[in-house]
Amino acid sequence: MTEKSGDRKHEILQTVAQMLEDPAGEKVTTAALAARLKVSEAALYRHFRGKAEMFEGLIEFIEQTLFALINKITGEEKSGLRQIEAILGIMLAFAQKNRGMTRVLVGEALVNEDERLQTRINQLHERLEAALKQALRFGVSQGEFAQEVDIAAQANLMMSFVIGRWHQFAMSGFKRDPVELWAKQWRQLMEGVLA
Repeated sequence: MTEKSGDRKHEILQTVAQMLEDPAGEKVTTAALAARLKVSEAALYRHFRGKAEMFEGLIEFIEQTLFALINKITGEEKSGLRQIEAILGIMLAFAQKNRGMTRVLVGEALVNEDERLQTRINQLHERLEAALKQALRFGVSQGEFAQEVDIAAQANLMMSFVIGRWHQFAMSGFKRDPVELWAKQWRQLMEGVLA
C-alpha cells in the first residue's frame, strides 16, 4: 500500500515539475494539477497537505540530487580546481536537464507561495556556495589558487554566476541554454585566482 502511495506521490511531483516546464509560466494550481492527473483535488490532499508540501518535495529532490553529485565529486576528485569546475558544471547541467526545477531554484515558481519555501531555496543556495568555498580552500591548500584569494568573494561570484544563468534560462522560456559558453566563461571566472 505504501509503495502505491509513494508511486502516486512521485507521479504528482513529476507532474508539477512538468507543469513548471511550460515557458508561459502559468501558476500551478491544485485544480489544474488534478485535471492534468485526471483525479479530484481531494485525491491530491491524500498525499500532500497542500501545494507548499508539493514544492517542498521538489526542493528535496533538488537538494538530494545536487548534493549526491557534489559529494561524489569531492570524494573522488583530488584537485580543488577540478572540483570547482565539476560542481559549477553540474549546477548548470542540472538546470538544463530539469527545466521546471530551474523555476523553483530561482524562486519564480514560489512567488505567492508559503514564504518558508523561498527561505528553503535561499538555504540551498547558501549550502551550494559553502561547497564552493570548501573546494576553493582545498585548492588553496594544494597551491592551485593564489594564497591571497578571497574565498568568500570568489565563491559568491561563482554562485551569483550560476544563479544568473539559471535565471536567464527560466526567463528566456528555456531558450538560453545555461551551459552555453560555459567553457569560455569558466576560464574568465578563474582569471586572477589561479596560482
